[in-house]
Amino acid sequence: MAATVRIPTTMRPITGGEKQVPVEPGTLGDVIAALEAAHPGMGDRLLDEEGALRKFVNVFVDDDDVRYLDGLDTAVGDNITVSIIPAVAGG
Repeated sequence: MAATVRIPTTMRPITGGEKQVPVEPGTLGDVIAALEAAHPGMGDRLLDEEGALRKFVNVFVDDDDVRYLDGLDTAVGDNITVSIIPAVAGG
């Protein structure tokens, strides 16, 4: 089985236009590493220089914000959906 990562419109050029990318289950860190391996550049968009999630990107595992779970150690199992939501600013 696999988990699914929903890719936001602004990041789809990195995935060749794919809206959803299947990945092997593991931790969120494993999922991001798999995304980077399959689509170079995704890791840079999601992680900062220290390897932490960037502040302007929100990541949800089955509708739960990973910042309130275990961050990059959050478990991502079979049939789980990971959603990447870029922060929106403006006024």
